[in-house]
Order: sequence, then C-alpha cells, then structure tokens
Amino acid sequence: MNPTIGRIVYYVAYGTPNGEHPSTDRAAIITEVDNPDDEQSAVGLSVLNPTGMFFNQHVPFGTTGGHWHWPERVEDKPFEYDVR
Repeated sequence: MNPTIGRIVYYVAYGTPNGEHPSTDRAAIITEVDNPDDEQSAVGLSVLNPTGMFFNQHVPFGTTGGHWHWPERVEDKPFEYDVR
C-alpha cells in the first residue's frame, strides 16, 4: 500500500532518555509524500499528541522512534446492538 495524503498512520514518538515517558505510537495524518511510487517513502506528518499537534517533514518509514508505520490490522468483529 502506498502512502497518500490524508491517510491515517502511526508516528513513533521517541520517549525520554531515562524512560519516564516510553516510546509510543501516536496517530498522524500524512500531509505530503516524498516519493509516491515507494511503499516505504518518507512522508510529512501532522502528529496528534494528547497535549497538541506537531508537524514533521521527511519522516522515514520504520518502527523505532522518529519513524512512521501503518496501523496494525484488527480483525473485524460483528457489532452487537444493545436493545433494551
């Protein structure tokens, strides 16, 4: 799957050096794509943090701090209505 503008991805936050805040995935929206023909292209992101947003350009693909990756797939479960 190629990255395209507007897609939701994860940005891996670095965390703090002493581990007070561990590295964690943050929701992000792709705002630009460096090489649209490359599935692992660097991208520009608008990252959504609990305390605000930040913008980053040329973010490489990967699973360590400072990288972006696709969200893991979640198996669909049938929705159950609660009819009372």
